[in-house]
Amino acid sequence: MQSIKKRRLAWLSIILVFSLTAAACGDDDSAGTDTGSGSGTSSDGGGDASGEVNISGSSTVLPISTAAGEGFQDANSGATVNVDGPGTGDGFVLFCDGETDISDASRQINEEEVAACEANGIEYVELQIAYDGLTVMTSPNNDAVECLSFADLYALIGPEAEGFANWSDAQSLATELGSTTQLPDASLDLTGPGTESGTYDSFIELALSDIAGERGQPDDATRTDYDASPDDNVIVQNVEASDSSLGWVGFAYAQEAGDQVKEVAVSSEPGGDCVQPSAETISDASYPLSRSLYIYVNAAKAEENAAVVPFVDFYLANLTDIVESTGYVPLPDDQVSATTAAWEGR
Repeated sequence: MQSIKKRRLAWLSIILVFSLTAAACGDDDSAGTDTGSGSGTSSDGGGDASGEVNISGSSTVLPISTAAGEGFQDANSGATVNVDGPGTGDGFVLFCDGETDISDASRQINEEEVAACEANGIEYVELQIAYDGLTVMTSPNNDAVECLSFADLYALIGPEAEGFANWSDAQSLATELGSTTQLPDASLDLTGPGTESGTYDSFIELALSDIAGERGQPDDATRTDYDASPDDNVIVQNVEASDSSLGWVGFAYAQEAGDQVKEVAVSSEPGGDCVQPSAETISDASYPLSRSLYIYVNAAKAEENAAVVPFVDFYLANLTDIVESTGYVPLPDDQVSATTAAWEGR
């Protein structure tokens, strides 16, 4: 967690500027828009908001909500924002039990979670906040791997890869799936998020499920015999520790690691275009493992908790700056407007 703490300090200096600007502009017509919160604060969240906001969920979204929380607390000395990142799935369990105000999510809420929320009378507002790219990584010393197709990723990580201890163990399956990639004869030191993570779910949905379904395999699971962690920093450290590693995390965590890891280009089809993750390729979705990030706001708590509405107002008013400061990919202006409209129309 140390690297997250270091990033928080860096973001705080950036968010501080946003917060002071927001507070100074509190009399603007746009900032004075009535949100129906009854809190007496401006719509950008700057002012005298007080109370406690509890957020849990995605470790991928955690840095964004942490930065928003730090900026909001700076602008509102009576407010406290608590952010935890056990994983998207675990976060929705808490959220649908009514234990949190906001749930961070690196995927959309699924049918089981919707049913759990409905059973407990939890109504919510879904807000898209950023783009991310699931970044496949290996060691910079692994010269043999530059690009992997979905077929390669399935052969290495999918349910039929169980027991493969060497990259080359996956060669026959990859070739059967149409790949022409030559996998190295080296230990396959595999690491990634666990089942509680939205990054785990998103990776399966984007890269593995179609192939698994076509082959009559489970389309909602990876192989189980790998080093799983809910902490993206641990996954990065595991990749750094082995010259023949393979792992995947959210884009910002891979970027933060710098040249300690090698980001692997990905193609959706064998022999297709190999695309590196970048702000540009994620934003235009040309990177095959691009996805959206979300927060979910408990509608009842937005009415009951005087800090929730001004916090979300602040979050959205500064959304592009917050997202950029944390290394993720901001939404285009029209999508920011759509997100804001979804919140205002709750």
